[in-house]
Amino acid sequence: MSREFRLYDTLTRQVKPLTLAEPGHLRFYSCGPTVYSYAHIGNFRTFLTADLISRTAEALGWKVTYVSNITDVGHLTSDDQDGGEDRMEKGLKSKEGERFVNVWDLASFYANCFKEDWRRLNLRTPYVWPKATEHMREQIHAIEQLIDAGHAYETPTGVYFNVESFKDYGKLSGNRNRDDLMTAVRDIVVDDNKRHPADFALWKKDDKHLMQWYSPWGWGFPGWHIECSVMAMQYLGETLDLHAGGEDLIFPHHECEIAQSEGLTGKPFANHWIHTRFLQVNGEKMSKSLGNFFTARDLVDEKGANPLAVRYALISQNYGTPHNFTFDLLSDATNKIERYALCRQVAEAAVAAGLPGEDRIGESLEELYQETLDAMCDNLNVSVALGKALEGTRVILREEAAMNAAMGRAATRFLEQINQLLGIVESDYDLPSEEKRVGVDADWVEAKIAERAAAKAAKDFSRADAIREELSSQGIELRDSPEGTTWKLKSAQFA
Repeated sequence: MSREFRLYDTLTRQVKPLTLAEPGHLRFYSCGPTVYSYAHIGNFRTFLTADLISRTAEALGWKVTYVSNITDVGHLTSDDQDGGEDRMEKGLKSKEGERFVNVWDLASFYANCFKEDWRRLNLRTPYVWPKATEHMREQIHAIEQLIDAGHAYETPTGVYFNVESFKDYGKLSGNRNRDDLMTAVRDIVVDDNKRHPADFALWKKDDKHLMQWYSPWGWGFPGWHIECSVMAMQYLGETLDLHAGGEDLIFPHHECEIAQSEGLTGKPFANHWIHTRFLQVNGEKMSKSLGNFFTARDLVDEKGANPLAVRYALISQNYGTPHNFTFDLLSDATNKIERYALCRQVAEAAVAAGLPGEDRIGESLEELYQETLDAMCDNLNVSVALGKALEGTRVILREEAAMNAAMGRAATRFLEQINQLLGIVESDYDLPSEEKRVGVDADWVEAKIAERAAAKAAKDFSRADAIREELSSQGIELRDSPEGTTWKLKSAQFA
């Protein structure tokens, strides 16, 4: 059955099918982090949108070439490129930055931490993770081409893109007229030689900057926007099928990317634009002063959260709607993840037991998977998709006591399909067991249960109780029934 994959397009303001330049091959770019600190859960909400797009496309049988950059130079704290403090320098001056000898070490450290958190939250590895610092020659060459084409000009402090040379500037954000552009940059007037307040920096002249390169315009560093245009086109071609990012990037970053890229090639830069809405925590904007600012590792390392539960909580609301993260939401997600872990244990035990019998659940599970995929193809309707997937766990657990090998194989196949699509059943990565937190050593648990049963049979109830307490301390909850004792992971509690 042929399916359309429909997503909201920021440029045309409508939900429409993804159209691929090469049939069956999705080429898309998603803006990555600036690595001056740990990535927070709002960042990962955006990255998870891109991950779900990749997974859905692959479930449709498409080839996916996904590129996500790492910004390790040139990104200022202000929205506009011309003012504000450089984030890399700010990171080095922070309390956490005191441990680094230089800004290069800081960038390398946080880039590696970002990739660790990426794997913890079970995101697919991109085709390439290009770094801005590793593509300096290409950025300088692109700036030279823009100057030659009349789209850019040099001043005593830098090289700027002339927005009035590009008639479609503002088409993504709607900031089209001069007054809108003046308002968008009203707080920043640094270079009196700029021709228009909205003109943005392609190169900043600064021989005292902590990260600098030599260019035809002297020592300095590139503007924030140029890196994405250059790296996206280098790895994906002059016109992308899809470009993704957070809603904060629509203006000025993505608007500037369009102007630069189309100024260079004369072709559309991307055929589809998708933006993830902001994440709030407890109904408010994330802020360290409010105590509601969390990185992924804050939740996993300090709060003890299951990384897959963090993932589940962050994807549980559609990307086009503002999302409110709470610890109640995380607790509920933890329960769901534990339910999937229990289903996996039940299915594996049934396959291992090898009992003969008819598969009474395979057809229902396949239907539920197809409905889950349909929901994801409908503008990433994760609410429906997660609901359909959860129905599948009910089908599996209803048959727990009578499950034969055929049903166990059907359940395993369903769980694998759901994991490939949503990434919520088990990690794709070989993480340390304490980071997976999805299951424990099942053989050890079963041995303890058998030891407890023997103690009860010998009427050594104090020993039986001690074993239950030992398992409980490891997050294992026992369930006694006339058919025997089963177990599951206990739900985590968050403050």
